[in-house]
Amino acid sequence: MNTERIYAWTPAAVVFDCDGTLMNTENHWQEARELVLRSYGVAPDAAFTARARGVHYTECGRLMAETAGRPGLAQEITDQLLENFRKLVADNPATLPGAAELVRLTAAFAPLAVASNCPRDVVESSLGQAGLLDHFAHVVVPEDGTLPKPHPEVYLTAARRCGADPGDTLAVEDSPCGILAAVRAGLRVLGVGPYPEAEVAGLVDLWLPSLAEPDLLAWAASRTPRPSAR
Repeated sequence: MNTERIYAWTPAAVVFDCDGTLMNTENHWQEARELVLRSYGVAPDAAFTARARGVHYTECGRLMAETAGRPGLAQEITDQLLENFRKLVADNPATLPGAAELVRLTAAFAPLAVASNCPRDVVESSLGQAGLLDHFAHVVVPEDGTLPKPHPEVYLTAARRCGADPGDTLAVEDSPCGILAAVRAGLRVLGVGPYPEAEVAGLVDLWLPSLAEPDLLAWAASRTPRPSAR
């Protein structure tokens, strides 16, 4: 990793993942999965949790149906997963450390978008309750034929809607699935969260334990808009 790839650069646009990056919802997804699987008499293990993290909710529902030994109930299980998740998010729409400040700072110098595998209503509701939605010019999710991460389409679409080339755009991500999507789209990538396996860490330009890192916030505060970002 090379910090200069981020800290010596002003992106023309910034695209944030939502769950686990801006919003503290990864535990909600885990709890929602567990609630559904336990209703079918299954206790998910660490291997399942790792496979399910960051994937599109329909793929997660399919994995859950297979894990429960009920492959024919994939749609029903997906619906149950979303129902539980929406309830949990509504009860506790919390942001992750540094997320709100970084969004406000980056919005001062570049257009922002969200690229998420979550349903649009979940993304917009959680960001709205956190007071962040108005900072984003675009919310891109897998709908109307748009493919979910790890396919690069949500990131390519977000960069295009922001009027930026992918190579001039920064992605902020926490999951291997999302990082792979951003890399495939040609964006520079800031990874955030617990330090990942070497294979994942090697894909990103910079990995930080938190969006509240002082150097990151100081970098964002020091940027000025690029002419191409207007």
